Amino acid sequence: MTDRIDSESAGGIDYIAVEESPRFRQLKKTQRSFIFPMAAFFLIWYFVYVLLAAFATDFMGQRVWGDITVGLLFGLGQFVTTFAITMGYVSFANRKLDPKAQEIREELEKAQAQA
Repeated sequence: MTDRIDSESAGGIDYIAVEESPRFRQLKKTQRSFIFPMAAFFLIWYFVYVLLAAFATDFMGQRVWGDITVGLLFGLGQFVTTFAITMGYVSFANRKLDPKAQEIREELEKAQAQA
């Protein structure tokens, strides 16, 4: 028994075949080429911050200016990094992912309209 429905018999789109198509696989590969390195970078940056806060308290407690410490700057850097990665992903998706996804969607909509 299979979950796959033949598009001719059902009169619909075979979404599993679309997911297995070279264009869709390339779209996923392009997305992953951004997501995995950025996730690794952020996790390393986050764990460095946590480990420094736990084991390098003298360093993190150094005053930079007034009551502003290195630890506070690193903590704020976490927020800045999060927003920068988000903005970078949005830009990447607009340039690289969305045009390819739009082509695939238009092709599927055209096939659905003809069915």
